[in-house]
Amino acid sequence: MSEYEKLGLRVGLEIHQQLNTGHKLFCDCPTLLDETDGGKLERYLRPVVSELGQVDTAAFFEWEKGKRFLYQIPQKSSCLVECDEEPPHPMNKDALALGVAMTLAFNGQPIDEIFVMRKVVIDGSNTSGFQRTAIVGLGGRVKDVDGDISIQTVAIEEDAARKIEEGQDFVKYSLDRLGIPLIEISTGPDIRSPEQAKRVALLIGQMLRLTGKVKRGLGTIRQDLNVSISGGVKVEIKGVQDLDLIPKIIENEARRQHELLKLREELRSRLDKKQFAERFQIKDLSSLFASAKSRLVQSELRRGGIVLGFRVPGFKGLIGRELMPGRRFGTEISDYVKALAGLGGIFHSDELPNYGITKEEVEKVVKELSIEQTDGFILVVGPKDKVEKASSVIRDRLLQAFDGVPKETRAANEDGTSKFMRPQPGSARMYPETDIPPIASKSLLEMAQKLIPPSPEEKLKSLLKLGLNEEVAKQILNSPRLDLFEHLYMKYGGRVSSMVIATLLENTLKYVKSQGGNLDKITDEVIETLIANVYDGKINKDSIPQILLEFSMPDAKETLSSIIAKYSKISDDELIKIIENIINENKEEIRAKGDKAFGYLMGKVMERVRGKAEGKRVAELIKQVMQE
Repeated sequence: MSEYEKLGLRVGLEIHQQLNTGHKLFCDCPTLLDETDGGKLERYLRPVVSELGQVDTAAFFEWEKGKRFLYQIPQKSSCLVECDEEPPHPMNKDALALGVAMTLAFNGQPIDEIFVMRKVVIDGSNTSGFQRTAIVGLGGRVKDVDGDISIQTVAIEEDAARKIEEGQDFVKYSLDRLGIPLIEISTGPDIRSPEQAKRVALLIGQMLRLTGKVKRGLGTIRQDLNVSISGGVKVEIKGVQDLDLIPKIIENEARRQHELLKLREELRSRLDKKQFAERFQIKDLSSLFASAKSRLVQSELRRGGIVLGFRVPGFKGLIGRELMPGRRFGTEISDYVKALAGLGGIFHSDELPNYGITKEEVEKVVKELSIEQTDGFILVVGPKDKVEKASSVIRDRLLQAFDGVPKETRAANEDGTSKFMRPQPGSARMYPETDIPPIASKSLLEMAQKLIPPSPEEKLKSLLKLGLNEEVAKQILNSPRLDLFEHLYMKYGGRVSSMVIATLLENTLKYVKSQGGNLDKITDEVIETLIANVYDGKINKDSIPQILLEFSMPDAKETLSSIIAKYSKISDDELIKIIENIINENKEEIRAKGDKAFGYLMGKVMERVRGKAEGKRVAELIKQVMQE
């Protein structure tokens, strides 16, 4: 039995992929990111009571932050629909048809009628305070070597606004991304290992790319992970953009839940909730720190802030317990304080003295709070209103430790860890969209049938027939640039081999990045320009890496056309002259080399013409000149 089987690991995936349709989901605006300034909009959003008389937990949490939302209105890619000043237009049928096609590709069942729902979201990412989403298919399976993984739903929804800036009391968004069609494919919690999760995410992403109808680039595909272990709870981790990071995030979350369960048992062996509540104490310690050496403490006190001390019964040694690499239980509490009270964090007994707080000050805190043998303490510094708000946040999170793993939504960090984002939303967040009539899925079946992607195995065979070797064919099959490869091959394949195009997309770009090149400068248009120049015989394929390097370096100032001109292909007559000159300059050396003269001469010529002539042709002409 593996380690993860013992833990009872269960993982479900939610794959979100932007669709490359002609226009947005609920209007005719193009699906492009647009920096042009067409005006500004300002909103405050608030939660409302659902039909069941409930307020969604996650919505209430966002409302408590008291944020003001600013929106940049781009001229080319937004209209009154994005501003929530006009009802939505009829749904984009191309997007819906692709959702039905993916349902069929996974052997699922399209639903008879597609109804749009409103999902309450008041973090400002949608001007209306809700996101529109529609389930188009149910069921289906993804095949994996360790067993089939079920598909629960396939949905089409609108993407959120793009966050530009965030301050203490505001968030600024651009409306260019809002409304771009997004497909969401959700699996069942059938995944049993971190590596299996990566394989399944890769396969689903691959199937989406094989349609040729999805967008490419950073932020166009996002994975959310639902992770639990035996005794824990389902925790949602949002915003994973790098497939390679999926296993690490799952490993760390499984470990975090396991450590929280161990912490719970140790805590319960010391005291119960009732005893904790009776002995938990909050005290103003501002006067105790009046002459503190800590710059942070002194700075806050000078601004009129306060220092609150919390006696934390039974938590000695537990606040500093590591839950995942570089993140401790105290970090979890700190994340809650940052998110819910707007403070920078906390100090706690397991890490002090430190951060300018001295041993003598710690001893005074211990005495003032009447800290006993198994007790810990927490200090919070800041404006009075925020510190007082942090009091209930800290107490609630400490009480949750007696239950084990709290049900929450977390954000993925770049190092494979995660942090608290908000409470998980409940069932009170969904309600029907009244502005859009239901759509019969039968009307989409003919369009959908044409969009069903081939299986990866079928696609691999077709790539091999184009002349790719198996290794490169597999690279292209798994590449987000698959559609670009097919476009370039269809257009230039008559004179430019499939291997040249594939090597550029999968190997040359990696080489350029490794040498410090900025891949953001190398757009699809740049790549096509180079392939077109090879096609026209103006440059040699061997010159592509050097051209891209010179063009993409951070300090590069030359235009692409001027760099290409430097590497213009030289004629055979020019090449023969260069060879003859090098022979005349090195006659004695060449005679002395004897049988090795060809290799010596080849090296000398290539030094001078590298990137301007193919090695094979250079070799042929050297032999010709030497024979003459």
